[in-house]
Amino acid sequence: MHRNRLLQISVAILLAIAALFLIRLHNAHGAESPSSSVAAGHKLAEAWCTACHVIDARHGTAQGGAPDFVAVANMHSTTELSLKVFLQSSHANMPNIMMTPEQRGDLVDYILSLKRK
Repeated sequence: MHRNRLLQISVAILLAIAALFLIRLHNAHGAESPSSSVAAGHKLAEAWCTACHVIDARHGTAQGGAPDFVAVANMHSTTELSLKVFLQSSHANMPNIMMTPEQRGDLVDYILSLKRK
């Protein structure tokens, strides 16, 4: 009797560990890593922003006084929140690009990755 109870407890513990492992694996697979978010943000910046902004050292000069992304990233006032709010607001000198929250987050992650450490 004691042996059956011990076996049941062992099986229950193993099932619980397996379930937690599968949940963790599922969450890790669905979450985007910071580096992939930065890469996605760089692609968005290349597609949407290079007409006016210098988005990195490889992309020439800014048009019409638009700040380059390295300068934006290194402003004292630049935070994740300030960039997200800015990108949700319309501005006179900037096209009104409709972004999903994920795209906005990727672009913000990219800009913040340019901050000098």
